[in-house]
Amino acid sequence: MTSPFGEATLPRGLLSDHAYDLVRRSILDGRLQPGARIVESEIARQLGVSQAPVREAVKRLVHEGLVTSMPRRGSYVTQISAGEADDAREVRGLLEEAAAREAVQNFDATARRELEALVDGMREAAGGNDLAAFRGYDMAFHRRVVELSGNSYLPRLWGVMEPSLLSLRIVGDPGFTGSWAEMAEAHQNLVELLASGNRGRAAAGFLSHATGLESHT
Repeated sequence: MTSPFGEATLPRGLLSDHAYDLVRRSILDGRLQPGARIVESEIARQLGVSQAPVREAVKRLVHEGLVTSMPRRGSYVTQISAGEADDAREVRGLLEEAAAREAVQNFDATARRELEALVDGMREAAGGNDLAAFRGYDMAFHRRVVELSGNSYLPRLWGVMEPSLLSLRIVGDPGFTGSWAEMAEAHQNLVELLASGNRGRAAAGFLSHATGLESHT
């Protein structure tokens, strides 16, 4: 049976960090599907490490919401209902609509460079079919827009939501069947909306991105 963790070999140090990174990446890129059981002993065997660092890695993933631990039943990749995903998508849309409206007035050359660097990261990840990296750049892009709002409370709300957005696959859904390259360009279009100086257009564009046909990313 092929390991979902690839052929990576862990160095002797920081075993827990490396186990965490590898398991997390396998969840984010869809190799470990929602509902899949996380068997610590099997992961340790595949990675060639003891079970202790894997156990610590799984605890971190539980804290993030990517893994759900059930007493006496084990740990599983978090599974969600369509209703939960719809609720999270709606709240995300409202938050980003408000953030984008305010971010327009704080959008300058530095902010543009920051966001376009993240879009470039998405393009590179799409070209290399690295979905875990794409999801990381995607999340960082939206987090930065929320920060650009200048509202001190919105980033705090985003911070509370972010683990759920990952576990619910609201940002960068591995099940997305469209073109990841086109999705990267959709984010470039969001940059242009912020640069337009039109608060209403920017707010509407981010709301549509979060809740419309592009809602999986």
